[in-house]
Amino acid sequence: MRASFIDPGALRSEFALEECVTTPDSMGGHAESWVELATLFARVEPVSAHSLFGADQSLETATHRVTVRWRVGLKSGMRLRRGTRVLDIVTVHDPDETQRYLVCRTREQGA
Repeated sequence: MRASFIDPGALRSEFALEECVTTPDSMGGHAESWVELATLFARVEPVSAHSLFGADQSLETATHRVTVRWRVGLKSGMRLRRGTRVLDIVTVHDPDETQRYLVCRTREQGA
């Protein structure tokens, strides 16, 4: 899908954009926590779903294409959260280099 044909009204799903922050602990290591940076509205399109089985367990993974309005600083390693649903951002790109929209490829565990 070309970004120039995106209907802004299609950005209906509200997500919190989060970034991982590390803080030193008293043992010489660090603790990780997620900090909310902004609220974004997005269009979420499922791309694929996979199941891995082994050791009497299954791991479900789904990938999505998430379109948001363009913003400075959005990058891989961040995540989008909506309640208990978490989408890890794998890649981010501006599909037509107009700084209007960003398309993120995301991965959701346990979907």
